[in-house]
Amino acid sequence: MQLDVAKKIANIDVIPQGWRLGLVGVDCKICNNLRKPINEADRDSMSGDYPYYGPTGILGYINEYRLEGEYALIGEDGDHFLKYDRQPMTLLINGKNNVNNHAHIIQGTDKCSAAWFYNYFKHKDLSNVLSRQGAGRYKLNKATLEKLPILLPPLQEQNEICKMIAVWDEVIIHLQKTMETKREHKRALMQRLLTGKLRFPEFAGQPLHIKQLGDFIEEVTDRNKSQSITRVLSVTNHSGFVLPEEQFSRRVASEDVSNYKIVRKGQFAYNPSRINVGSLARLQQYDEGILSPMYVIFKHDVTKLDSEFLWQWLRSDEAKKRIAASTQGSVRDSVGYGTLASFSLKIPELPEQRKIAAVLSAADREIDQLTQKLDAYKQQKKGLMQQLLTGKKRVKLERKEAA
Repeated sequence: MQLDVAKKIANIDVIPQGWRLGLVGVDCKICNNLRKPINEADRDSMSGDYPYYGPTGILGYINEYRLEGEYALIGEDGDHFLKYDRQPMTLLINGKNNVNNHAHIIQGTDKCSAAWFYNYFKHKDLSNVLSRQGAGRYKLNKATLEKLPILLPPLQEQNEICKMIAVWDEVIIHLQKTMETKREHKRALMQRLLTGKLRFPEFAGQPLHIKQLGDFIEEVTDRNKSQSITRVLSVTNHSGFVLPEEQFSRRVASEDVSNYKIVRKGQFAYNPSRINVGSLARLQQYDEGILSPMYVIFKHDVTKLDSEFLWQWLRSDEAKKRIAASTQGSVRDSVGYGTLASFSLKIPELPEQRKIAAVLSAADREIDQLTQKLDAYKQQKKGLMQQLLTGKKRVKLERKEAA
């Protein structure tokens, strides 16, 4: 392959001093002969301790293995190739393993380590070399893989770069585990506090009232008849209230928004057909906005029900179970206001509601701080990888002492 063509495919302009542009088929060892296709039924009959990998992760464990040592995997087919920016294209495996026939197996050589291949192609856009197999099915066949250009520093530098990246991975994995532990702790705390199984000592003797949610909330159906409110909002299951242009990069509302519902600060809204996946939110960032007529909006009696307590309950496992149960057997997973209002819950007096809400809100803040820290580390690692894997940032190598 001509150098200019290879550089274009590899999307690089300059080859760093001391590096070279190689080819996967020349500088790496493709070991697809070690693949072992086993269907799920057969895997169940040969259950064991050795991982059985597909292109994106472990599919199960069996009682034998074909690979031993360090290998990199890259998918042969699938739509994950189009998610390269947010989903890894490669895996790095160690020890005794098996791989199915939907992933290419790469063994390291004295020119290219398995870890370097794994990091180099982990988030590489390969869309310009993929072939198609039907709608949405993309394929990276072996012949194409062999011709893929790969930028190669000397092996010692490869190893040092991979070690540096691995350190960042360890920090990120630690943060992810810590965050998941905090979430599990908060989930357990919610279950106990919101069902009355755990009481604060100062409230231990006070009664818990079993009430319907409708005793404390009221549906809001005000319409934007004068069209004086122009801020159109949507409710998502990941970010709460958002402007549609933030989600869809464009305004999606009708020109005539006179029939849209008005939602005001402190009120709640949800999509009846998507509340089962979390499309419910409390408006806090704006004084008011308008929502498509399909949304349900409600407000609560602030003299009887604390806003944060209600918000925590609506996100609890207890509420999710009620929502799931209310849609069983129905043609559409839709939860109208009447159904939501019929949900029963244990309601303590306002002071205890506020104490519960404060404890759970503090846990949320801690999780949010960890999330922000994790996102920052991921972004820093992404930028560092871009620098290290292209040679724009070089690592210091220890000189070997002469014998």
